[in-house]
Amino acid sequence: MNLKVRLAVMNFLEFAVWGAYLTCMGNYLGIAGLGDKISWFYAIQGIVSIFMPTLMGIVADKYIQPQRLLGLCHLLAGGFMLGCWMMGVEAGFGNEIADKSMFVALYTLSVAFFMPTIALSNTTAFTILKNNGGDTVKDFPPIRVLGTVGFIVTMWFVNCAVWEDGAFTMTLADNAHKFQYTYMQFFVSGILSLVLCLYCLYCLPACKIEKKEGRISLAESLGLNAFRLFKRRQMALFFIFSALLGMCLQVTNGFAGPFITSFKGVPEYADTFAANNATLLSSISQISEALCILMIPFFLKRFGIKVVMLMSMFAWVFRFGFFGIGNPAMPGVVFFILSCIVYGVAFDFFNVSGGIFVDQECEPSVKASAQGLFMMMTNGIGATIGTLAAGEVVNSFCHWENGFLEGDWQTCWFVFASFALIVGVAFALVFKPEKK
Repeated sequence: MNLKVRLAVMNFLEFAVWGAYLTCMGNYLGIAGLGDKISWFYAIQGIVSIFMPTLMGIVADKYIQPQRLLGLCHLLAGGFMLGCWMMGVEAGFGNEIADKSMFVALYTLSVAFFMPTIALSNTTAFTILKNNGGDTVKDFPPIRVLGTVGFIVTMWFVNCAVWEDGAFTMTLADNAHKFQYTYMQFFVSGILSLVLCLYCLYCLPACKIEKKEGRISLAESLGLNAFRLFKRRQMALFFIFSALLGMCLQVTNGFAGPFITSFKGVPEYADTFAANNATLLSSISQISEALCILMIPFFLKRFGIKVVMLMSMFAWVFRFGFFGIGNPAMPGVVFFILSCIVYGVAFDFFNVSGGIFVDQECEPSVKASAQGLFMMMTNGIGATIGTLAAGEVVNSFCHWENGFLEGDWQTCWFVFASFALIVGVAFALVFKPEKK
């Protein structure tokens, strides 16, 4: 199989695992008696990302080839995710989880091993491409776009799949046993993780670990030399603003589904397509993301990292703002669609471009550690603080009633948009990249 095709399949499976539950988990948590803890479930992803990606990056730099470590992490992540599914099976459709603490523990362990795989998949792709004479700026985006396709495919599947009375069907109609409202989303994610584990171990070429000659300091042996990047003003500012922008990353993943679904509790919107297919509507975001990834090489080479990051920051302003003024019926649903379209720029122009930028700015011996550091600042520190803060905002203006999270959503979205605007303006004034 062609090398780029193999890497594309790896990315497809990597993000298909995440897409199975990331945008629809909130709907199930409300049914399972954990609706007021939605922000914490998404914050857990951020908390483990503070240390796990960096730790796994150190292991990949020094001890285990990244493609093998990627597979082992998915083995553990998939196993624990299937544990969440089994607890849901024990509770039954539409019932609360009995042992909520154990459910949270299994979920935490699963994402603790999944979150490092995002950085590890980047490191694996970059290393294999370079070992075979590839150009990461040119070759990586078309490979990475298959990851977004995988995310979309599992979103669509979970949105339409129904398991009822021992029978499996696919439908766009409202159904209480759709995967997006049940524990079956965790089953899909867990199985795909195990598949990717086998794929990484048996289908990807080896990524040779670079051995450093001579004496190695304690900092180097622990992989802490990646933190020396903070000594460079450009990189320090880049990581700081990465954390600030990372505060936006999980807000719509956690609350867009419950927000759109909440319109089912409003009689005039209850039968609209959007209100009954929130996950499917949200997948427009990932379609936009797939298209935007392909534009990254042009924008990076033409405008540089600062302009690309600024585009991302102001796209977040529109992402939140359009949600604030939209609704599921015409013409309000147009604003929902526009919000999903600008998400591609908001996410890709920051996440994917940032990964490429870090790879270009680092020495080969710390590349995996540096990717882990970038992951820590964005999906770790930034996402944790942002998700918990967003949860406080939502819980202040909204409340669960009859299975729906209802309240003053417009104020919530405008608060989030205002934050993104402030970060964007500050970045434009402060960040001055080095000229080459």
